Amino acid sequence: MANIVNYLELEIGELLPDLVKGPISRTQLALFAGASGDHNPIHLDEKEAKAGGLPGVIVHGMLMMAILGQMLTNWVSQSQIKAFSNRFAAMAVPGDVITCSGKVVAKREENGVRLVDLEIIAKNQNGDAMLKGVATVEL
Repeated sequence: MANIVNYLELEIGELLPDLVKGPISRTQLALFAGASGDHNPIHLDEKEAKAGGLPGVIVHGMLMMAILGQMLTNWVSQSQIKAFSNRFAAMAVPGDVITCSGKVVAKREENGVRLVDLEIIAKNQNGDAMLKGVATVEL
């Protein structure tokens, strides 16, 4: 369940609580493929992934985005998330440990609604950015 976040007490530059997931396993990829319907062999079959020019199996981009989204829903309820987008910066592989973090970059009111803009990022255990994004939440 999300914590209660107070708009008036929240400061620009404040950090969201990190979310650490992993290491990501091949089993997790298989389960995500079944749940999402994304059975692309680059996520499941080492030989096929290498034949496609990859170093091996890679993690579904949407699984990475789901992990980043979980960091947001650990902070506020899903209904409070008004916008959430990211760009894929690098490929994650099985065994990676993913740390998601975020920072408050703006507070504003629109039509009486209190909004907070965030910069969000997911990094692997080496500190490499996997996803970079933004989100807006209503408080």
